[in-house]
Amino acid sequence: MTVLDDTASNPGDEPTDARGRTAELHAIREQALRGPSEKATEAQHAKGKLTARERIGLLLDEGSFNEVEQLRRHRAVGFGLEARKPYTDGVITGWGTVEGRTVFVYAHDFRIFGGALGEAHATKIHKIMDMAIAAGAPLVSLNDGAGARIQEGVSALAGYGGIFQRNTRASGVIPQISVMLGPCAGGAAYSPALTDFVFMVRDTSQMFITGPDVVKAVTGEEITQNGLGGADVHAETSGVTHFAYDDEETCLAEVRYLLSMLPQNNRENPPAVDSDDPADRRGDALLDLVPADGNRPYDMAKVIEELVDDGEYLEIHERWARNIICALARMGGQVVGIVANQPQALAGVLDIEASEKAARFVQMCDAFNIPIVTLLDVPGFLPGVDQEHGGIIRHGAKLLYAYCNATVPRISLILRKAYGGAYIVMDSQSIGADLTYAWPTNEIAVMGAEGAANVIFRRQIAEAEDPDAMRTRMVKEYKSELMHPYYAAERGLVDDVIDPAETREVLIKSLTMLRTKHADLPSRKHGNPPQ
Repeated sequence: MTVLDDTASNPGDEPTDARGRTAELHAIREQALRGPSEKATEAQHAKGKLTARERIGLLLDEGSFNEVEQLRRHRAVGFGLEARKPYTDGVITGWGTVEGRTVFVYAHDFRIFGGALGEAHATKIHKIMDMAIAAGAPLVSLNDGAGARIQEGVSALAGYGGIFQRNTRASGVIPQISVMLGPCAGGAAYSPALTDFVFMVRDTSQMFITGPDVVKAVTGEEITQNGLGGADVHAETSGVTHFAYDDEETCLAEVRYLLSMLPQNNRENPPAVDSDDPADRRGDALLDLVPADGNRPYDMAKVIEELVDDGEYLEIHERWARNIICALARMGGQVVGIVANQPQALAGVLDIEASEKAARFVQMCDAFNIPIVTLLDVPGFLPGVDQEHGGIIRHGAKLLYAYCNATVPRISLILRKAYGGAYIVMDSQSIGADLTYAWPTNEIAVMGAEGAANVIFRRQIAEAEDPDAMRTRMVKEYKSELMHPYYAAERGLVDDVIDPAETREVLIKSLTMLRTKHADLPSRKHGNPPQ
């Protein structure tokens, strides 16, 4: 059961004039700002956690926070609640600025009722969410709560329903960011899951539907809270969180950085900045970074560093599904979303997790008017019984659907391999890419030359006196006929084959041309994407 904190007491003798009333107001506000007690604050700090107001101070520009319903108190009775009615009711709500742009925020105050959600608490959150949607500004939630306030029963649960409904209504309209700074268990975990980005702090934040005690009682498995739902688990295994950091200060600084890359809402473009990195800067290092031999791995991250402004980018889901990279960066001062195969992990194949990761990222970029640059070096989909039985068909279709549905500027660049269905899915020209470029090292084909030769020339190879020599000759013939670098360009499937060193200049010029792109989807209530 949620532990109740000490509460503020009512004022004593009532003043009778305006000066007295004003002094009383300042005393009440001071009490609300101070919180329940110094002991509660010390206990919060002892856990390695900041208070809700300290967190808001780090997130927002100094002095910009405007609080809403600071003096709100619950009206519940029973189980001793009527004797404990602290101001704020355990959640601080309001708005401020990040780099001068408006941001709405709510922060659970774990010192009050363990940050547990009751009726008044939920109503405050509902109000600030409605304000964010109406104002068209991002919403950041700083989560540190013990779940539903059990003493208020079903009223608390209904409060979560209102939050979920607003999360869904705001989806694709304003950026929503959830920052996990403490426990988040049960149904409460579904609000972060509905938002665009989830941040977590190691050791102090956990997310799970059923805790370790329930898991042990039902399955007999023993596990710690961090082992079940800690930051590293969700960053590497489940994919629930996009970012994980060692401390709250770093985490909140990165939230500010992410907000600087996002528009205020779906009616605006992301903020542009002046860049000192020349748009026509040559990338001669690219000629050595990517081996011509398709079987040799390399680090796609280094390619991205060469292409984007000042080599800086923010990778999303960096530690989950590492065979694909999703990142936000700037090119020519404009924000772009980058989707790229990573040959260092699983040779850059598409599998279930990579498809899901990239699909959600493409959808986010499309919702918030962020152009998408796709860097291809993909040998295909990952084969295997587990992948097929796990639904690689429907999961791969999520990525295909996301690209086909996207109306933002889309540019694809084929660095090396682009085989089979994975080539089509990775924003090929045939599914709507606005511009498609390729390097001279590209190999676009239904499959690799060795596999193709074994299928097409199976009889000739089997009947040959020297099958190995025949296979080698047929592979060479297939490559020369169907896999040379200009085959796709000759058929209009690639707009141009470019010098790798000129890639940055070509992409920035193309993005500049496409900045005013307008495309309409068919009139419909909504699509029915694959699940």
